[in-house]
Amino acid sequence: MDLMNPALAGAAAGLGVAMPMGAMSVLLLQEAMRSRRAAVAGAAGIALVDFAYAALATAVGPWVAASLAPVEAWVRLLSAAILLTIAAHGLRRHHRGAAPPGPAGTGAPAPPTSAAPTATTTATAAATATAAATARRAFTRYVGLTAVNPTTALYFAALTTAQGARIGTGPAGAAFVGGVLLASLLWQQLLAAVGSFAGSRISDAARAWTFRLGYGLIALYAVKIALPLP
Repeated sequence: MDLMNPALAGAAAGLGVAMPMGAMSVLLLQEAMRSRRAAVAGAAGIALVDFAYAALATAVGPWVAASLAPVEAWVRLLSAAILLTIAAHGLRRHHRGAAPPGPAGTGAPAPPTSAAPTATTTATAAATATAAATARRAFTRYVGLTAVNPTTALYFAALTTAQGARIGTGPAGAAFVGGVLLASLLWQQLLAAVGSFAGSRISDAARAWTFRLGYGLIALYAVKIALPLP
C-alpha cells in the first residue's frame, strides 16, 4: 500500500503526457489506419520514451531541466523541422495517389497446381517478414520522433521535482515509473485500436481526406512548437 500512491501518481503523470492529442497521436491514428501491427509497435515506442524520460527525471530531474533549458528553443526547432518534413512527405504522397497494392495484369502464367502449396508458404513467409520489418521501422521511427521533443523531458522533470522525497527512494521511484509506463502504453494502444477500427470501416476517399487533414494539423503543430523563435 505504501507504493500505491507513487504508482497512481505515475499513472496520472503518464496519462497527462499521453492524452493530449498532439502530433504523435495524429500520426499514430493514421499509422493504425494503414497497418495495425505497425501502429502497435509505434505505440510501444512512444510509451518506451515516456518511460525512459520518467526514469531519467526521477533519478536526475532537476539536472535534466537545467540542462535542456538553455537549448530548448533549438530543440523545438529541430522537432518542428522533422514534423514539417513528415507532413510535406505525407501530403505529397497522397496528392500523387496511392500506389497499386502489387503487380497486376503482368500476364505471368499461374503456377502448376502441385507448386501451389510451396508458393503459398513462400508468400506467407515473405508477408510475415515484411510485416515484422515494417513494425520494427515503425517502432524506431516513433521512438526517435518522441525523443526529440523536449516537452516530455521537462514535464517529467517538473513533476519529479515537485514530488520530492515522496518518490526519492528506490521502490517508490520504481512504482512511479512503472505507473507512467503502464498508463502511457495503455493509452497509446487504445489510440492504435481506435485508428485500426476506423480505418477498416471508412471509404478510401474518406480515409485519404483524413490523412490530408491529419498531416495539415501536424504542419500547424510544428509551427506552434517552433514559436517563439530563438
